Formats: sequence, C-alpha cells, structure tokens
Amino acid sequence: MIKRRLWQRFIAHLDPILLTLLGLLLLISLVVIYSASDGNWFRVLAQATNILVACVALWIVANMPLHYLMRAAVPVYLLGLVLLIAVAFFGEITNGARRWLNIGVTTIQPSELMRIAVPLMMAWYFEKHEAILTLKNYFIATLLLLLPVALIARQPDLGTAILIAASGFYVLFLAGISWRVILTFLIISMASMPLAWSTLHDYQRHRIMMLLDPAQDALGRGYHTIQAIIAVGSGGVVGKGYLSGTQSHLDFLPERTTDFIFAVYSEEFGLLGNLVLLSLYLFVIMRGFVITAHASTYFTRLMAGSITLTFFTYAFVNMGMVSGILPVVGVPLPLISYGGTSMVILLLGFGILMSIHTHKKLVQT
Repeated sequence: MIKRRLWQRFIAHLDPILLTLLGLLLLISLVVIYSASDGNWFRVLAQATNILVACVALWIVANMPLHYLMRAAVPVYLLGLVLLIAVAFFGEITNGARRWLNIGVTTIQPSELMRIAVPLMMAWYFEKHEAILTLKNYFIATLLLLLPVALIARQPDLGTAILIAASGFYVLFLAGISWRVILTFLIISMASMPLAWSTLHDYQRHRIMMLLDPAQDALGRGYHTIQAIIAVGSGGVVGKGYLSGTQSHLDFLPERTTDFIFAVYSEEFGLLGNLVLLSLYLFVIMRGFVITAHASTYFTRLMAGSITLTFFTYAFVNMGMVSGILPVVGVPLPLISYGGTSMVILLLGFGILMSIHTHKKLVQT
C-alpha cells in the first residue's frame, strides 16, 4: 500500500498520454542513433544519459507549482541575458562562431536557455498586464524578444535566433496582437530584405544560394543538401531496411547523428516510417493544443501554446532543411537528434506543459 502511494505521488503530475508519445520518440532516437553511428554503443549510451538527465528535469518541472514558474520568469530571463553578454566578451570561438561559454566545470551554450526563458518572460509580462493590453505593451514585449535574438544572431547563430524569434512571436500572436500590426511587420520585413541580405555573413548567403541550386557547388557548400535529398529519396516506400542505409553507412551523409538524422531514418524506414514519425509528432502537437485549450490562466495558456507551436517549428524546420525546401540552419530534429542541451530544453518545455495540465486539475478540485 505504501509503495503504491509513493508511486502514485511520483507520477501524479506526469501526463500519461504525452509521456507515452515522448517515450516512443525517445526510443526511436536510440534506435536510429545506433544505426547512424555505425553501431557505436558509446554514442547510444551517451544519448541514453542525455535522455535520463532530461527526464529528471521534466519530472522536476512537472511537479513545480505554476506560481513558481511565474516567479522564475524574470530571474531566468536576466540570467540568460547576462550569459549571452558574457559569451559576446569571453565566449569560446569554434568554427568562426562565438556561442559557448566556459564556466570552469563545463562549457554551456546560453542561447539554448533562451528557448525557454524568452517565452516564459513574455508570458509573465502579458499576465501582469492582462487587464488592459495596449500597443505599448506589445512593443515592450517585442523588445524583450528582440534583445536576446540580436545577441544570438551576432554570435552568429542565425538558426537559433530565428527559432527563438518564432517562439516569442507565438506568444505575441496568442496574446492577441492585431493582424494589422502583423501584416505591417511582414511588409516592412519584405521591403528590408535587400538590406538584411547585405548584413548576412558569407556562409549564410551561401546557404540560401545553395537552397536555390545546390548543384552549383555539389562537392562544397551544396554537399549536405544533395546527400540528404538522395538519402530521403532512396528510401522509397518501405526503406532499405534497418542498418542498411548506404548514404550513411558509406559515409556520404554528414552530421548524420545530429542535424541530418532524419535523412538516415528516411533512407532506412522509407515513406511508411516517415508517416509513423510524423504521426507521433502530430499527436504530441495535438496533445499540446488540448492542454493549451484547457489552461486555467492567461500565463499558462500563452506558455503552453508557445511551447507546442515552437516544437512544431523545430520539427518542420529540420525536416524541411533535410528535404531541401529550407536552407541548412543547423537545427536538430526534436527528441531524435543526438545532443544533451537541446534534449534537456525540449523536455523542460514538456515538463512545463505537464505542470500546466496537472496543477490545473488540482486547482479545479
């Protein structure tokens, strides 16, 4: 009886539907990473460790009362800004980008923290001004978004900057910003594209050009895109079979355990396998929208909606990048690609979703 009560308390704030879907995606991650790494068990165990740490973070956040999340919004956001500024001055330069900060024990990438901190801060701000939202409030919220985005784009890390900008835009959209304002912003953005093009780094311009015609530099800047498209297309309907993908196992496909792991999966499991993966992603997104629709406060509704839509954006951008319909921006496939920081941040987000769902039940009862 005591063990049963302890177990019930342990899982009390875990949403079983969402947890099952996440578990299936994480299982697929381990299976595909084993193949993508040519049977490297060390890589698989490292990913299993990442998953374990991320699941602990999910459980902690899922059990955190919602008012604690609101209290954490400002400190976490300010901490993220301080770390981003520290990166600008003291960050380690890798491959021409200054994105990592050595804190003695380990190195961290502060931009990853902002994936949660930015929508958390913006949702907190709108909650505080929910009674009377004016254009001034939307302007201030936009500044809260643009400041970290500008710091991250300067590193340069355009992919992460765009994704964080998307997560913040979703908060603005869910907070009810006028369509007139959105259309005005889009028109200004389109008109300023020539100016934006001149501010891009050379490698960023090349990535866009390779999207239009990767064959113009097939052995150079277009290599990633071409090999990924070949892998996805050669999988056919049922795939070449597990551990039988030629593009990955003959070392044609670069970054196959991280950014281009979807190409490995597509080649080995084909269209049917892709439909399974897309269905799992779709169910996760649908569950997120259900939680959003039943959120009990303005803050939780904005936060849940932003987390769900951002998860969709990550999946769409990675699959679009691998399929050749979007530029290569270095975005991992959520919950599948190898990586510790991104895994922890993603499951932290789902922990917040579970907290929103289960603590809402406690309030109502």
